[in-house]
Amino acid sequence: MPTPPITPGTAPVPPEQQGAAPPHAPGPEAQRPLLTAHAAIVLLMATVVGAIAGVLTYHSTGNMAGAVLAGLGTAGLSVPVLHNLIGG
Repeated sequence: MPTPPITPGTAPVPPEQQGAAPPHAPGPEAQRPLLTAHAAIVLLMATVVGAIAGVLTYHSTGNMAGAVLAGLGTAGLSVPVLHNLIGG
C-alpha cells in the first residue's frame, strides 16, 4: 500500500490507520526457551563423552557399576570444560 504524501500542516497517518499491523513488543510473559542452544550443545556433548568413557570402561573391566560411575563422572567433569571450549 503506497504511503500518501504528507502535506504541510497535517499530521502523518499512524501505521494502525494505514492497514498495517500494530508493532508487537514482547512482554514479560513471553515464552523463553527452557535451554539455550549453547547449553543444549554442551549437555549433549557431555553425554556423548560420558557414554564413550562408560563403554570403554565396561569393555576394559567388564564391571557395569564401575562403567556407569566412570561415565557419569566423565560427563559431569566435562561440562565446565566444554562450556569454556564452546564459547561461554
